[in-house]
Amino acid sequence: MTNLAPAASGTPADAPRPAPKRPIDQAAALGVSEGVWLTAHQSDARVIRLALPAAAIIEALPPLGTVMALTRNHACVHEKDGAYANIEINGGMGLVLNHEIDLRLFMGQWAHAFAVETPLDDGAIRHSLQFFDKAGVAIHKIFARPQTDMAAWRDLVSRFAVEGPLQPILAEPIAPPAADRPDAEIDVEALRDGWWKLADVHDFFALLRKQGVGRRQAMRLAGGPFSRAIPTDSLQAILEQAVARDVPIMCFVGNNGCIQIHSGPIRRVVPMGPWLNILDPGFNLHLRADLIAEAYAVWKPQTDSAVHSIELFDKDGLLIAQFFGERKPGQPELEGWKQIVEEVPAA
Repeated sequence: MTNLAPAASGTPADAPRPAPKRPIDQAAALGVSEGVWLTAHQSDARVIRLALPAAAIIEALPPLGTVMALTRNHACVHEKDGAYANIEINGGMGLVLNHEIDLRLFMGQWAHAFAVETPLDDGAIRHSLQFFDKAGVAIHKIFARPQTDMAAWRDLVSRFAVEGPLQPILAEPIAPPAADRPDAEIDVEALRDGWWKLADVHDFFALLRKQGVGRRQAMRLAGGPFSRAIPTDSLQAILEQAVARDVPIMCFVGNNGCIQIHSGPIRRVVPMGPWLNILDPGFNLHLRADLIAEAYAVWKPQTDSAVHSIELFDKDGLLIAQFFGERKPGQPELEGWKQIVEEVPAA
């Protein structure tokens, strides 16, 4: 497999290069999660446990200035440079509403936090803050950049550091998502009626919950004009058209604890083996195209403007990534993005 390195370690790269196996691969080889590997099996890095709640650490990030934020799932890695600002966390829900660092946080999943100092071959140290769920699966990582205020970084680590020997993560199992109900039990007409009446795209999750239908299942059952299956290898052409036509996009990638969003133009789409990459200054995306099992072009009405999206799912029905045209509430959808989506052939 082409070694892109950023997926687990967070090291951004714009070309393949020889490198040690990624932490997530080393963990998988041992049959453990990445968090367990980090705290119990690797020996190169200095790992410092940080005191919870993780929300307090996130709220302390603005003085660090520019950093790199990384959020991943098993099939896609989203890396974005910027500063943490406009942070709002209430109970289990949180937001970081910066144009560069744009996050949706589900803090109930954030069970472990660490500062990690990893020695590199050239003698430098890679500094990171890493957050994991109770199973030791990575939720979110933050990496120092050349512009980062390292005095502020060290102050943050000192403030939250837990004294005493590092205690390894004792991974707790996480229940898998509930299986979709049989299609025959879904009221498709009620689903379609509710879809027609959407006033805001953010109401879509509530519609799914009300109808007791899974997201991928809804895409499959609703049909036109709401959703249509497209070839699973469509994404490269879609992104290349966004580059060629200078259409800015929004790209959402998430896991059970965090969703990370890029908004803006993209310039460089690069396939490398099974990976499909966006390699731009300040924004990298690395997506395992071979893990896309189903893809849909989706249309949702809204009070202010209908929107089109591309939604990608793996073989188990888990959402890998979503793509929209860039827009702000109250503004119409970009006509260029609408045309790109409408031109994608059906599967």
